[in-house]
Amino acid sequence: MKKIVIIGNGIAGITAANTIRKLSPLSKVVVISSESKHFFSRTALMYVYMGHMKFEHTQPYDKEFWWRSQFELMKDEVLEIDTDKMKIELKSKTEMAYDSLILATGSNYKRLDIEGSDAIGVQGLYHLDDLKLMEENTAKAQRAVVIGGGLIGIEMAEMLHSRGIGVTFLVREGWFYGRVLPEEEGRMINTHLESKGIRVKYNTNATKILKNSEGKVEAVVTDDSENFYCDFVGITIGVEPNISVQHRNTIATNKGFLVDEYLRTNAYEVYAIGDCAELKKPTTGRKSTEAVWYTARMMGEIVAQNVFGKEKKYNPGVWFNSAKFFDIEYQTYGYVPSKEMRGINSVFWKNQAQTKSFRMVYQTNTRELLGVITLGIRIKHEVFDQWISKKMLLEDCIEALESALFESEFSENLLPTLVEEFQPKANRKLSLKLISRRLSFFKK
Repeated sequence: MKKIVIIGNGIAGITAANTIRKLSPLSKVVVISSESKHFFSRTALMYVYMGHMKFEHTQPYDKEFWWRSQFELMKDEVLEIDTDKMKIELKSKTEMAYDSLILATGSNYKRLDIEGSDAIGVQGLYHLDDLKLMEENTAKAQRAVVIGGGLIGIEMAEMLHSRGIGVTFLVREGWFYGRVLPEEEGRMINTHLESKGIRVKYNTNATKILKNSEGKVEAVVTDDSENFYCDFVGITIGVEPNISVQHRNTIATNKGFLVDEYLRTNAYEVYAIGDCAELKKPTTGRKSTEAVWYTARMMGEIVAQNVFGKEKKYNPGVWFNSAKFFDIEYQTYGYVPSKEMRGINSVFWKNQAQTKSFRMVYQTNTRELLGVITLGIRIKHEVFDQWISKKMLLEDCIEALESALFESEFSENLLPTLVEEFQPKANRKLSLKLISRRLSFFKK
């Protein structure tokens, strides 16, 4: 009977624990977290702040589940890992041996290294303690500045906006989420933000944070010498792997804990999964670190099998992600560059109200679909995953578009509009080579 210790009880750690229990009902599984005793949905923290739910509603499993699973759940801090003796030292002054150790320590928000960033009322949002601090820091706030224009930034802006706090967004790029969204989509989200009363200032960097005699934030100074007076500053410039646990330099790290395709670190019987893991050789089209929910869950399932010698490789497949920008849903699959690139083209449509858009990206010479991005339109994951992985031709994607859209009796049928927009851009003069490729695809 193995003793498996998991450091971290996020989606990666708990998925690993659940999968281990299914594979080996008798193995001892210990889950340790310094944040909370029970697993909760981190993405739901914003809704707790907004008053849509209570913290207990963010916990997917009830007490009966934990009792049935027979996990040992500990709220404690791991001070050091001794990989030679295969044990960990805890803040509670105890030591614990392990047969296998799984690191699922998640992320920390990136700090902003400028003068005044230590002022009271300046913070990021990732951990439960961050949410509690945000409650304190915004209790009497009237104006806020959010620095960083990504997914976390827009979530924080929505949280503040829900409490009637005026929000100014400072974004380094030339349009919203400029590292990810093409310009047309970024401008659409900007229009949507402005309709909500959010002020956005692009191509802007914060250079200093002013504080008053009590050490509280007073204003943010930008690189064009403009002062934005505020009571709260949200730092949302991204997250980074949490590799702070001490291990006497026996576990190889770079940005995260370095792992191979089996999620093994260089240390014997030590694995890393989720946000804290950095793949030494990521698969084509994927990054070495990916702080997204579904990859963490997938890693949890894979590592559980490898702990028992299954030798299963981690292969996340086609990249995808989804989110909400206030009221506008966002989905993306495959490769969608944020700026124009030689040899890559796209077909694009947006509605007049600038609340819905659809873009398919393809290789110019081969006509193979590379990626898709939608705003306000729901599309089917399994369809685009197959089209991209099998390198389906753009022309065939357009003809089969009906199979990729979700039907809804409460929303407008956009299929005729999309087909009408995209059909003229389809290349009907396909070469014999492409025709052959097309035929071979439909024979599969």
